[in-house]
Amino acid sequence: MTLLLALLAGQVLSMASLGALHPVGVAPWRWQARGWALHGGLFLALQALLTLVLGRPWFALALALALLMLVIQVSNAKYQALREIFVFQDFEYFTDAIRHPRLYIPFLGWWKFALIACCVLAALAVGLWLEPAARGGVSGPALGALVGAGLLIYTASGKKATQPPPSWQPEVDLARVGLLASLWDYAWAERQPLAPAPHWCTAQPFAGQPNPPDLVVIQSESFFDPRTLYPGIRPEVLAGFDACCAQARQSGRLDVPAWGANTVRSEFAFLSGLPEAALGVHRFNPYRWLARQTGKAEGQSHFPNLVSALKAAGYRTICIHPYPASFYQRDRVFPLLGFDRFIDLAELGEAPRSGPYVGDLALLPVIRQVLAESPQPALIFVITMENHGPLHLEQVAPGDEDALYQTPPAPGCADLTIYLRHLRNASQFAGDLTAALATHPRPARLAWYGDHVPIMPQVYQTYGLPPARTDYFVWDNPLVQKAWGGKTEGRVDLAVEQLGKALWALGGE
Repeated sequence: MTLLLALLAGQVLSMASLGALHPVGVAPWRWQARGWALHGGLFLALQALLTLVLGRPWFALALALALLMLVIQVSNAKYQALREIFVFQDFEYFTDAIRHPRLYIPFLGWWKFALIACCVLAALAVGLWLEPAARGGVSGPALGALVGAGLLIYTASGKKATQPPPSWQPEVDLARVGLLASLWDYAWAERQPLAPAPHWCTAQPFAGQPNPPDLVVIQSESFFDPRTLYPGIRPEVLAGFDACCAQARQSGRLDVPAWGANTVRSEFAFLSGLPEAALGVHRFNPYRWLARQTGKAEGQSHFPNLVSALKAAGYRTICIHPYPASFYQRDRVFPLLGFDRFIDLAELGEAPRSGPYVGDLALLPVIRQVLAESPQPALIFVITMENHGPLHLEQVAPGDEDALYQTPPAPGCADLTIYLRHLRNASQFAGDLTAALATHPRPARLAWYGDHVPIMPQVYQTYGLPPARTDYFVWDNPLVQKAWGGKTEGRVDLAVEQLGKALWALGGE
């Protein structure tokens, strides 16, 4: 009877807990029937499993509720920072938060994180102390509840039960079936494979060109032109970038599938040429599926994309990223994409920092060295790190406002000042890189783009939310201009998945 009461209480309290979710979802009584079934089955399974392990039904209930509330609080923090609720693919970030706490925990809040940790430890201690193990054992009834939960989940997950399919818009799916059911649907859908864009399979980059150019691609962390947001910024902050755009073969605004974070969404779109609509559930983190493909077969072929197409055309392919290669599982994914070499933080050693990360300007000598050492045309894909948040952990220095603004912003916009301080370095990096490539002894083409806008909630509250749009340019050195002509396309707005093909489509066909 004790176990039955605890299980019933678990169903009621788990439903009630969803009221703490922001934005608040549709009330449970308005869910589809399978939403009820999956929520009930999943929470029942968790509670029954904990009861089997602990032998204490009420303690198991408290612990199951605590785990659900942890997901809810993380979802709320994610929505506040990124305007997106928690999805199944985000569970990977729990382990990332342990390995890279500075990138994640500040958005939850260090005090909130400490409070959650203390509450979990206190619940474990008090639960084990206050509730003795049930007399007569609960293994049999708990095992029966677990089997029943499994049958309920199985029935609700059948092919007929899953119609219509998820929309892959988290808030829409949350409103339709609730949080736990949407997490389950997104997990189940990950079994579906990723299909590559067909044009990479027949791509012939720079076909017929006797001297194909070196290609340098800069995926600049959180890069966008904030003057569209706040016009009081000094023009010299982006002087280097503005000069590059003025000399570029093509430049403009770039639609990206990430906002505030989730770099891999823009990164994969650029490399793969696939729009969000073609990815299904993999749009949230396509590297999860790719990482599972490594090692499945000896001599496995590359996943067709920009890098593998260039590699097949005789290019040497290198990634430079001043952070651990294991982040986002790039160390497993990038060989599958066709990269020959990955230069990460371990190899960069004591490269100069700007703030907590390796500075953008410190990457220029690395790029020049890699180009000089390559006996064949090279693709160098650079993933910068300097402007990675959390911005609010850094401090405004004396003189920053005078150097960065014509008119200082409203109070509470320190994040914008920190951002501009790093953005100025990114802009200088762009200018210095084009100057270096201008005297490069081989033809060279540079593509530069931002992966997403930065996280600056107070700034956006004051001046409005920017769209999921960054900036880019494609620039040619004199040897490319001489071989293919100096015609410029001018301003052309693109989606990021179109940019990779433009690297050789411009003047190379």
